[in-house]
Amino acid sequence: MVTVEDDFVSLWPPDLVVGGGGYLLDLRARERSPNGHVQVRRERSVLVASTPAGLVGYCVVEYTFFEQGFVTMLMVAEPARGHGVGERLLRAAAASCQTAKLFTSTNLSNHPMQRLLQRVGWRSVGMVHGLDEGDPEVFYLRTLPSTESAE
Repeated sequence: MVTVEDDFVSLWPPDLVVGGGGYLLDLRARERSPNGHVQVRRERSVLVASTPAGLVGYCVVEYTFFEQGFVTMLMVAEPARGHGVGERLLRAAAASCQTAKLFTSTNLSNHPMQRLLQRVGWRSVGMVHGLDEGDPEVFYLRTLPSTESAE
């Protein structure tokens, strides 16, 4: 199980509210694991990773990208990075996805995110220029287990 030090609390205050994309979610109402391990659970279109000390990361999944699942945001508190939080959030997003395909994207310059996506089974499927000048957006696809043999 992933454990994280307690010193990230100041980065992620307990009354943090995430908004955007037509939803507003108060992350104060989250369950905590009694043994101190990171616990990931789904909150509408937001997956939350937390420890008894507080929030360590979140992942937003939306269904507005050609009616397919799309991870629009993956955020892990800096002190929690490298402890498997992002990997667990992406796996939980795939497990709870309501469509056969789950997409995400990141800038070409974001090498840590690209390595994470490749490590957990996502594949690069295209690139779009012009969103961020000089830094193309790379799109990734995670085909879910029930459809992998069909493609």
